[in-house]
Amino acid sequence: MGLRLILTRHAKSSWDDPRLDDVDRVLNARGQRSAAAIGRWLKERDYLPDQMLVSMAARARETSDWLSDGLRYCPQRHIVDALYLASPHRILSELRKATGQTVLLIGHNPGIGEFATEFALSPPLQGDFARYPTAATTVFDIAAQSWSQVAMGQNSVIDFVTPRPLLD
Repeated sequence: MGLRLILTRHAKSSWDDPRLDDVDRVLNARGQRSAAAIGRWLKERDYLPDQMLVSMAARARETSDWLSDGLRYCPQRHIVDALYLASPHRILSELRKATGQTVLLIGHNPGIGEFATEFALSPPLQGDFARYPTAATTVFDIAAQSWSQVAMGQNSVIDFVTPRPLLD
């Protein structure tokens, strides 16, 4: 198997404490359940990351914790400051530094949704893909031989899910 990317937007965060800076917001209860459900979904389909690249934001780090809980293991995790509110170009730049075979990257909209669309050879027609809601997850097979060579618009979408159908 070649390289694989699992691209996830952080799960639903809490707005309960207006004093918190955006970077410090944590997940609400729905976000915690959603992230764990995405982890279980990944495990059931054998999409098993060996490396996670995670935005420094509290909600992204917590998403990675709950995803790991659903996976029943914790892949090697790297907190990447540059992924916080990153543009598609910045996300690609950070992805090119990856070292794992299957990398799970957790970031934020609008950058992560734009990246998903631009990164795909052919984006799925599902309406949720275009808006990339919280905890949306796309699995890509990578068209390059190494992460340093990965490019936009060349990668096959092999699966896409949002947490809502997993929680019903």
